[in-house]
Amino acid sequence: MIRSSKIAGGLLAAVLAVCGATASAADKVTVQLKWLPQAQFAGYYVAQAKGYYKDVGLDVTIKPGGPDISPVQVIAGNGADVVVNWMPDALAAREAGVPLVNIAQVFNQSGLMLTCKKSSGVSSPKDFKGKTLGVWYGGNEYPFLNWMAKLGLKPDTDIKILKQGFNVDPLLQNQAACISTMIYNEYWQVVDAGVKESDLVTFFYEKEGVASLEDGLYVLDSKLKDPAFVARMGKFLKATFRGWNEAVKNPAEAAKIVVAADTSGSASEKVQKRQMENVAKLISNAGTAKIGYLEPAAYERTVKVLLAAGSSPVIKKDPGKAAYTHTVWDAAQK
Repeated sequence: MIRSSKIAGGLLAAVLAVCGATASAADKVTVQLKWLPQAQFAGYYVAQAKGYYKDVGLDVTIKPGGPDISPVQVIAGNGADVVVNWMPDALAAREAGVPLVNIAQVFNQSGLMLTCKKSSGVSSPKDFKGKTLGVWYGGNEYPFLNWMAKLGLKPDTDIKILKQGFNVDPLLQNQAACISTMIYNEYWQVVDAGVKESDLVTFFYEKEGVASLEDGLYVLDSKLKDPAFVARMGKFLKATFRGWNEAVKNPAEAAKIVVAADTSGSASEKVQKRQMENVAKLISNAGTAKIGYLEPAAYERTVKVLLAAGSSPVIKKDPGKAAYTHTVWDAAQK
């Protein structure tokens, strides 16, 4: 009897070990970022560093992005469960056959703008004609092309587009009158390079009425049919929102965490703190029950902007409510 009890006990332990391993594997989540480690993604890094993901039973892997990494391609190839992406790129991908669905909208304001030197002769959008404008591609060009269509300016005819690298050299070296910048990043690179803010003029997409939603969280439509996946993503959102609330509240601490996550060693706490302070402006609902909630009106406004690009719209038809869901966000509130 003693020997049998030991054998039974051993079998039970083995079964529990297998079940535990299975549960652990099921709780793994991989998130693909849109760019390299920086305060733009502080909420994810803070949630990981402070154990918020662990608190909800998740083992989260954060994959940095970069100039040669497309979040759409990564998730289409099953390299991630969820990706951070801008809505124009996500909706364009959806129409092209990669059925992305927005499950949360962390940034509810746009940080995109054109930054110009006053010496180039640009003081208002009407001065863009005949000028060289720096534009990011790889999915980031859509808001710009929409704006130019609204202004009635045709690329290569009325304006010259310089396919901008992810630096500010074209403006510093006077290769372009204006370049694409984010309020939390490249704009300050221009200032740090010695250009006085009084010598610059900026055009915020948000203020020009052509802004589209940035930095949302997207998953594949097919995955949402699995209740276990929805529950797991709900936990992911819950911990992520906690991380973002903490990052907005304590930008200095968030900056330290981001710098620690940057294995290249190129990030500085001073720069990341300033970036975090500007990122916080784009999450106006941080600290409220609405953080991460995609407002249907904001979604519809973005879709309208993307459809209104003249002969070359980003998307050809309104994807309707199929392109977003509040189901996962609702699960995160439990």
